[in-house]
Amino acid sequence: MSHLMSDGPKEACGVFGVYGHTEAARLTYYGLYALQHRGQESAGIVVSDGRHLKDRRGMGLVPDVFSERDLQRLSGHISCGHVRYSTTGSSVLANVQPFIINYAGHSLCLGHNGNLVNAYELRSRLEREGSIFQTTMDSEIVMHLMARNIHQGFEEALVTALAEIRGAYSFLFMTEDTLVAARDPQGFRPLCLGELDEGYVVSSETCALDLIDARYLRQVEPGEVVFIDKRGLRSIKPFPRERHSHCIFEFIYFARPDSRIFGQTVYEVRKRQGAQMAIEYPDVDADFVMPFPDSGNYAAIGYARASGIPFEMGMIRNHYVGRTFIQPSQDMRDFGVRVKLNPVHELIQGKKVVIVEDSIIRGTTTMARVKNIRQAGASEVHMLVSCPPHRYPCHYGIDFSTKGELIACDHSVEQIRDMLGLDSLRYLSIEGLLAGTQTSRDGFCLACFDGNYPVPINEGAGKFCLER
Repeated sequence: MSHLMSDGPKEACGVFGVYGHTEAARLTYYGLYALQHRGQESAGIVVSDGRHLKDRRGMGLVPDVFSERDLQRLSGHISCGHVRYSTTGSSVLANVQPFIINYAGHSLCLGHNGNLVNAYELRSRLEREGSIFQTTMDSEIVMHLMARNIHQGFEEALVTALAEIRGAYSFLFMTEDTLVAARDPQGFRPLCLGELDEGYVVSSETCALDLIDARYLRQVEPGEVVFIDKRGLRSIKPFPRERHSHCIFEFIYFARPDSRIFGQTVYEVRKRQGAQMAIEYPDVDADFVMPFPDSGNYAAIGYARASGIPFEMGMIRNHYVGRTFIQPSQDMRDFGVRVKLNPVHELIQGKKVVIVEDSIIRGTTTMARVKNIRQAGASEVHMLVSCPPHRYPCHYGIDFSTKGELIACDHSVEQIRDMLGLDSLRYLSIEGLLAGTQTSRDGFCLACFDGNYPVPINEGAGKFCLER
């Protein structure tokens, strides 16, 4: 068995939690299923009945990790769930979240979406002071920082720990009787609150609330810590207000199109990004517009509508290809690409095609897909990308953490065009991207495009990831 992985970017993870519902584990299972796009390597659920924590964690997709028997065993009214793709720490069972520690007769679990830029510095210091780590995750550092101040009480220990860390985090903590959500002061990653019956729900995205018929209340504000217990919902904002740096790539690629994040519906933002490309590049001549499904679908719809060029589904996606697949013999070249997407030959033959894609990160998969369009008989192949070129690594929770992983880092647009076998290649400008979000530059992190990191990166920031 061999993985059929794409070269597209991958998110760190997604979190989902429930307070005050007897079916907390089952609801969390559904919530994680809705958030599966945010992490496909591992999944975990921890449940509390008010006195004891029970857990089930494993490698693989949500339906593969949990059985009906597991959900029946995980009885309790509080839950903390997590799906993960590793950006810091290797993909092994020990690193599956939620992570659990026991301290002073109590238990605490944690699920984390994001990446801490001072993880190496903090871990090195804690190890020198005697801390023994069980995992290679940056998330575990927070637990050790809390343990050092737990004598001051849970809330004080948590705030003290959060004050020491820097970077992107949407945290979900759970004790025997409390669920806690916390978001970094810049608000890199989304996190929202919902209500279900008499209980509460915390989720990385609103699409997971929709699946369980929970009512959306609001987002967890940047820099906010929300405590949910038998007394209800209580909020504190212990840190000075900072400039917001929402990850623009959530809108471009990560979040599900039916989610509402950072105050906007993802579907509409992606359509507007496509329309902006029609404004920036009005001279594109093509017989039809097509996406590489599913990533380019919504920007392609927006571009086709704004440009007047007909929209077609020139490639058909096989929705039943799993994470693993028995590989054919070596002479069946590009099989890994063709088994997922196959061109409609009669539609493409002899046509001038413009492909709309949401991003080009490493370029290897895009190159093979363009080759397939050529082989299907297209007379011209043009590509529009609904974001600027990725020239700088991300240190806040996306899996391109070094420049060597980015095709646009060392190559011009013209060089990338030739490498991919295109007749033309055009990217949306940063100004056009922001116009599509209908927001100013001040509210977003654009570091992967312009190299301006909103949270300073320590010299050893990449070392934690590289060494482990």
